[in-house]
Amino acid sequence: MTDFTKNGNEGGVVGLPDFGRRMFLGATAAIGAAAMTGMSFTSAHAAGKDPKSLHFGISIPYTGQESYEHIVAGYNAAMNDLGGTLTVVDSNWDVKKQVDQIATLVSSGVDALIVLPIDPSGVSSAVQAAVAKGVPTFCTDGYVLGTNAVSTSIHNHFGMGEVSARQLAEKIGRKGKIGIITLPHNECWAMRSMGMRFALRQYPDIEIVAEWPFDTTLKVTPRDAVDNMLTAHPDLAGIWAAWDQAAIEATLAVLAAQRNDMFVTGIDGGKQAFEYIQSGTPLFFTVAQSFHQEAYQSVYFAHEFLAGRPAPRIVVNRAYGVTQESFTNRDGGDVEKWDQLGSAEKLGWLMVA
Repeated sequence: MTDFTKNGNEGGVVGLPDFGRRMFLGATAAIGAAAMTGMSFTSAHAAGKDPKSLHFGISIPYTGQESYEHIVAGYNAAMNDLGGTLTVVDSNWDVKKQVDQIATLVSSGVDALIVLPIDPSGVSSAVQAAVAKGVPTFCTDGYVLGTNAVSTSIHNHFGMGEVSARQLAEKIGRKGKIGIITLPHNECWAMRSMGMRFALRQYPDIEIVAEWPFDTTLKVTPRDAVDNMLTAHPDLAGIWAAWDQAAIEATLAVLAAQRNDMFVTGIDGGKQAFEYIQSGTPLFFTVAQSFHQEAYQSVYFAHEFLAGRPAPRIVVNRAYGVTQESFTNRDGGDVEKWDQLGSAEKLGWLMVA
């Protein structure tokens, strides 16, 4: 298994084989080139306004989850640093409600719109309408299809899925049966599963025998899904989860079934997941995203754009591999602030996607 703390791989992308490292760096360079050649400049929408008087409308899927708490904290931190006010609306995983909320924000006269989409295609018409009305629109954690958003602040979802799958595969000895929990409703989040499946092509002796897609109605929980998986497949060796809350619920199901020989991976990062990993539960690995920084950048580039300066089309934020070893020799870093600019590096964590 890979130690995702400081080691001799200076400057490298930890946790990827040589070909994966080259692919990752090449993809990052291509994205950077596309961003540089696709600079966007402001119109007269907010010309001459004092930055402190700017008002931003922010639409997100949910606030009752740790990752979204960090995202909202990033938006608020940017407002405190850069000026302006914001209105945050939460659609509680309801696409129609998010569409209606976006329309309401636009009609209220916001200077810029920031959208974290539940379903990029589902909210596309609402974002297109906002752009048509001259409202500069920015995306966090996902792009919106068919729209001309000024800037998108995102993570390498494919890469995160690939790294976490490889960690699970190695942990279970490169063979065995696994169950997976996916996020198919958002095209960006679905890329985690694509990365996972691509990685598992290198492990022909691993078989996916159970799959459960996230239920946005929440009538069936990840815990329910994994309970069912364990009943149907008592010989499961591991669970790959597309996000940490599902990984935590999977871990509870595994512990309840007294299957301490199983292993679970997640993607996100956060206090609760870190506690499970640090205490040696079946949840042994996550890819920790820079939520705070990702959201901060959406507000930052909105300010830049409204001031008449360029904003990149795409910003790819850092994500870090976290294992039990990540919580030793932390060099005085603050784990709870891992997702803020420069904090993970102070902890000795290295980027994996």
